[in-house]
Order: sequence, then structure tokens, then C-alpha cells
Amino acid sequence: MVLDLGHIPVEDVEWGPKTLLDGSILQLNREDLVASAWGNDPRIASIETEIAKPGESVRIIPIKDVIEPRVKVEGKGGMFPGLISSVETVGEGRTHALSGCSVMTVGQIVGFQEGMIDMSGPGAPYSSFSKLLNIALVIKVKERISRHEHEVALRMAGLRAAVFLGETGRHAQPVEIQRFEMYPTTQVSRADRHLPRVAYLYMLLSQGLLHDTYLYGRDLKNLLPTLIMPTEVMDGAIVSGNCVSACDKNTTYHHQNNPIINELFKRDRQDLHFVGTVVTNANVTLMDKERSSNYAVKLIEMLGVDGVILSKEGFGNPDADTMMLCAKLEEKGIATTVITDEFAGVDGRSQSLADTTPRANALVSVGNANERIALPSMAKVIGDETIIDKMAGGQPGSLSEQGITAELQVIVGATNELGFELLSSRET
Repeated sequence: MVLDLGHIPVEDVEWGPKTLLDGSILQLNREDLVASAWGNDPRIASIETEIAKPGESVRIIPIKDVIEPRVKVEGKGGMFPGLISSVETVGEGRTHALSGCSVMTVGQIVGFQEGMIDMSGPGAPYSSFSKLLNIALVIKVKERISRHEHEVALRMAGLRAAVFLGETGRHAQPVEIQRFEMYPTTQVSRADRHLPRVAYLYMLLSQGLLHDTYLYGRDLKNLLPTLIMPTEVMDGAIVSGNCVSACDKNTTYHHQNNPIINELFKRDRQDLHFVGTVVTNANVTLMDKERSSNYAVKLIEMLGVDGVILSKEGFGNPDADTMMLCAKLEEKGIATTVITDEFAGVDGRSQSLADTTPRANALVSVGNANERIALPSMAKVIGDETIIDKMAGGQPGSLSEQGITAELQVIVGATNELGFELLSSRET
């Protein structure tokens, strides 16, 4: 399976009479953008649109999801299969990405675990999204719909808008084309057989109650772990629908640009063999955790690997799934590296994870989400910053005339457990 991913740089976004890509400038017609996002969804009451650029004194809050506009140029299927396009298997052919910009769904809070970013100031370096040209959809839903319906309305509006904008890059010439190719595991040259065989175990939040992730449009909590091609992830097969704490939420943008998958492809046949990706879920009950972890480990073992990279999403309850997976893999003789953030208290002295195992002997920390930060007031707020008191990482009194004082939890992606950002923790 071969996927060519063409990167089309977007260096500026501006309002105009038509929606089109003029060189490296993305022009947007506001009415067409709103119409594409709305899609005649009866649950939506209104949509306002804003553009936020790096370095501006702008705060965006609360953010539900972030999506990179992409378009399927060659090959089967379309973007976000099972949700926007048909359920044909994606991950091969050619896809174009509008690099440097995003669609953000913003507005009324869905769950308490929503997030924010600042486009400048001390909070900006904690999220790569502050470096993007962000097209914010500020969405209000109609009264008396459920929180789950609220989440669906925002999720689908963001996906529709991203597909609409992605179409502007269909006939553009990419400045770079990355080729990602997965070889059958039997196709290993004799000279390369000494290289370790490595798989990626991709744990996704799927606990219900607004903690959901979708694979080809199906809620992962209803699925057993499954083997997928990593190129499917790049083509939008995995979509975020969760309200986990903003700091370690995997937005759809994170899935589209998963750095672990990118790094494993880069090193394939150099110092390792990247043999595949197994998607697993984070569960609620002990029985479900046992069932899911047993099945995931079985799939990994069938791949005949020497090592596994295990990433997780969320904290607390998902720590139990992570340690269960790690222990069972290590018992099989499969070396396992876990990527996780920490919730070690404001002073960093508390127990970092809710569960542990002595077999977890290779952990990569992406930072302490309880660390507190002072964020000065911004000249402009997209959304509503008064809800910071209700957000995970905030508290009553977080908002003052001087700005916001809260934990890193409130910043989207600050301690993302795919290693998307630059934070880390180490012993001193």
C-alpha cells in the first residue's frame, strides 16, 4: 500500500469574494464557508467565522476539535470515510494537505474538558496550533438538544468545512510529496533481516460519555482491537469525538499528522522494520479492559515483532489499560515503550499515573499537565473565556482582570501523548 501525501503550504488566509487557493494564499468566502459547515443540520442555531493568525493577541476558547483541510486526489474513497465519504478503505493513492492552516470548532461548551489556545504570549509555545492559520467556526446549537447531539453537530460541521476547504488544493502543485509505503511483512531482504521488527499500538479514548473516537465512522468502544495500515490514519480514517482534557486530547489534526507514524516510516528499513499498526481502545469496566488488552496483545504477537511503541490518550482510567497492555506485552518478551503525560500535582511531587506495573521500564514523559501557568489577557477572544472556571485545569477565580491562571490542562495539545509538542519530564 502506497500513499503519496502532497503538502501545499498556506502562508496566509483572508476573506474574499470566492473560496480558492491563490498561490499560497487561501481566500475564503464567508457565506460559502458557513453553508458548507452548516450542511442543513437542524441542530445548529448559528455559525460565525473568524481567522486567527500566529502572533496576534487572540485567545480561542473553548475549542472542540482541530482539523487539517485535505482532499483525496487519486485512489479509492474520500476524506473521513464513514462520516463524510463512503466507507471504502483509504490510505493509498494521493492526498493533498493544506499545510499551515486548520479548521477549529469553537463555541458553547460541550463537556467540561474542552480547551483553549493563545496565538501569542507565554501560552503560545505550549501548542503547535498557535503557529497555524486557524479558521474558527464559532457554533451555537439549538436549546434542549443533548450533549451528545451537541458534540455530533460540532464534529460534523468541522469535518464538512475541512473537506470544503481541502477541495481548493485538488489541482494545486505540492511543494513536497512524501511517499509512505508499507511492505508485506514477508518482503524483507536478507541484508535487512537483522533489523528489529517494531509495531505501533495506538490506544484511543473510547469510554463513552463524550469520550469517543471513530474509526471509519464507527465508535471504537464497540470494536475489538484491529490491525490497520498506518496510511489509513493519514487519510482521515480516525476522527476525534472526545472531550478528554485538552492537554492530552488527540484532535483529528493530531491523527492526520501522527508523529509516531511519521517517525516509524522515516526509520523503516533504516534501523527497524515498521510492520504495522494496531488500534485499540480505552475501556471502562475491568472485563472490557481484559478482553481488549488480550486481543490487542494477540494481534501484536501474530505480527512477530520484537518491540512495540504504545501511545495512550487521556489519564486516570486509561492508565490502567496502558499498564495492562504493557505488562502483557512484556510477559510475551516484546519490548514495550510507553508514551504518556503526567498528572503529578502542581509541585510535581504526586504520583504521576493512576496505575503502574514493574514491567513498565521504558516510559517517555511528555510533561506534567498539572503545572500552572499565567496567561495575560488578549486583545481579542474568539468564543467565551468566562467558561474557563468550568474547564478541566481551571477553577473558580481562574479568570481575572490580568488574564487567566490555570493548569496546562486547559491548553489544547500541551502534553499530547503522541509526542506532538516539545514538553518532557526527567529526573533531577
